[in-house]
Amino acid sequence: MKRIATGAVLAAIVALPSVLSAQDIEKGKAVYAANKCQTCHAIEGKGNKKFPLDGVGGKLSTADITKWITAPAEMEAKLAEKPKIHMKAYKLADEDLKALVGYMASLK
Repeated sequence: MKRIATGAVLAAIVALPSVLSAQDIEKGKAVYAANKCQTCHAIEGKGNKKFPLDGVGGKLSTADITKWITAPAEMEAKLAEKPKIHMKAYKLADEDLKALVGYMASLK
């Protein structure tokens, strides 16, 4: 069953430790792969090079990364330039969302 992250989980994501374990990052990579994120995004040159995620952890807060995953239309509305972004909102299990955000945050 898919569900949207609860407020408590979102708060935990925002408070992710600055150093994640290798196991945490591997879980995030697995969530990234399972959701076929590489269809639209690239990391280290692997995937769709049009929307690279290299360095995203140094550019966005964990709260913003979470919003891009769960409510991309809200994040797109905040952009000064209005590119057409067709990212769908993902409804991941709390644990999977936390792992994916942690992985994205580790990409500095």
